[in-house]
Amino acid sequence: MASLPTLHALLVDELKDLFHAENQLIKALPKMARAATHPDLKAGFTAHLAQTREQAARLAQGLKILGLPPKGRTCHAMAGLIEEGAGAIKIKGPDAVRDAALIGAAQRVAHYEMAGYGTARAFAQALGETRIVALLTSSLDEEGATNRKLTDISTVVNAAALAAGGKIPSRGTR
Repeated sequence: MASLPTLHALLVDELKDLFHAENQLIKALPKMARAATHPDLKAGFTAHLAQTREQAARLAQGLKILGLPPKGRTCHAMAGLIEEGAGAIKIKGPDAVRDAALIGAAQRVAHYEMAGYGTARAFAQALGETRIVALLTSSLDEEGATNRKLTDISTVVNAAALAAGGKIPSRGTR
């Protein structure tokens, strides 16, 4: 485990983790967009790619504010989430079922990012790093909006997956 003797060191570690996570996601999102068949989902992944690039740039700016080079540290959590997304891409079956799996994978990523951005923002607030707080708040707000859009798209995609032969839930027994 790394030595993190101060809250400042912990903030730096969190920013580096997020920076690496976003850069991993920049590589994964085009694959998810190609695999998606629902037009809104495909467009959402494409839009999120541009947003993710901006988020990585904000993190680089935050590191520069702290006098550090824009360099990440390996984010194993995002690597695992991306691996799960790769599994969703390979699903054989109706397109809507694969799209539903892609949405689930994307929402897990968004939730991880929201947790990371919220945590880093709390550290930056405690340290009085107002410029970094502003950068992180922008990214946190974007991730929340992305999650809401994915939820909206899932309503249509899940109905299509059910119509494509998904099991109709039984009533009364579990």
